[in-house]
Amino acid sequence: MLNSRHTWLGAGSVAVLAAAGLTTTGIAGGGDGRDNGQGGGRAVAKNVIFMVGDGLSIAARDATRLATVGKDGQLQMDSLRYAGWTYTDSLDPEEAVTDSAAAATAFATGFRTYNGAVSVDVNGNAVKTLLEHARDLRKATGLVTTAQVTDATPAAFGSHVPDRGTQTEIARQFLEETKPDVILGGGEDWWYPVGDPGAYPDDPADPRPEVSKSTIGNLVELAEGQGYDYVSTPDELAATRSDKVLGLFANEEMFEQFPEGQGDEYAPVVPLTTMTAKALDVLSRDRQGFFLLVEEEAIDEFAHANNAERTIQAGQALDATVALVREYVAKHPDTLVVIVGDHETGGLAIENVSGADESGDPASTDPAVVQSLEDGPFPIANSDLEFTVDWTTGRHTGAATPLTAEGPRAERLARAQDNTDVFTVVLDAMRGKR
Repeated sequence: MLNSRHTWLGAGSVAVLAAAGLTTTGIAGGGDGRDNGQGGGRAVAKNVIFMVGDGLSIAARDATRLATVGKDGQLQMDSLRYAGWTYTDSLDPEEAVTDSAAAATAFATGFRTYNGAVSVDVNGNAVKTLLEHARDLRKATGLVTTAQVTDATPAAFGSHVPDRGTQTEIARQFLEETKPDVILGGGEDWWYPVGDPGAYPDDPADPRPEVSKSTIGNLVELAEGQGYDYVSTPDELAATRSDKVLGLFANEEMFEQFPEGQGDEYAPVVPLTTMTAKALDVLSRDRQGFFLLVEEEAIDEFAHANNAERTIQAGQALDATVALVREYVAKHPDTLVVIVGDHETGGLAIENVSGADESGDPASTDPAVVQSLEDGPFPIANSDLEFTVDWTTGRHTGAATPLTAEGPRAERLARAQDNTDVFTVVLDAMRGKR
């Protein structure tokens, strides 16, 4: 629903907030009794919530803003006190533009690396992640995503592999090496061996076949043997009281990333808000604080498919989750919140509605041409205006990405910076280093 300038929340998100014991009162900045990102003068971030909109560019944020709260509105993710941007260049020897693995590695470790690398340097050596630093500080840790939990972004915070495609090995490292307390998302196929479909049936007829594929045995059983409570449904997630939770809620991603009308769907079995609320509930029990990664993957995947409607929908889901996080921070001002995009996807541009400005060939039947046509028009909230979205590619671009933050040390992020610099600021905040 659309309310005031600062307080947009979908009905489902309001319900999640209520279920988590939170309210929507005072989410917006101004007049709410909060310290507006100064962390109550605290020098140390007891908690860190690191939120990644995969593929989230400034244009994607603005398209989401226009569709959600209009020209005079402001998204929750844009309402944090400090804003800056990050350069996204990787150190890949053959490609100018980063992929998600190299981009996440830069955030997670402070090292630039080659595309496809997960928290290893250009020579293949493991480099320590923020999650591991947090664990060494005796903090609880968690990974939440709408992708496979072993996909590039969560993998970069909780594993070290030279090839992002080795997702079963990534899962093993979660359990036996980095040991996050909470792991929630999709990707069940990578945890069960061939022939054992787990909770979500194999679907070999899917355009991207979904079948169990663990190469090292049943990792769900391994997780349970190590004290994790394994859950696979919303009710099981709500019911668990364990301090260690593994939740897998889809074969692969928690959505269907196709162009419009070709089976595209954004309807996660467990919404990102719900997973995040549960993670906060579990991790907050640790007296030393916590480090939590939260990723909305669908922004990137739908932008790859040049599907603006779903890209915006995923952006709205991320923003509803930011609202939930801001409510938590209002009660725990010793929490540093950072919201970033790891790279830009699709070359998304916001344009006026104009039949003379179509960049493709509307008469073409070529799927690649049809996919890249302008999307829309989309209504601008609280107005009679509309906008369209145009695309330049189905791949990543090299554009810098926006960052917003608040909490201890957040002021250091209010600048143009390399993505590796974000690692340094977050680590210093956890350590209380100026």
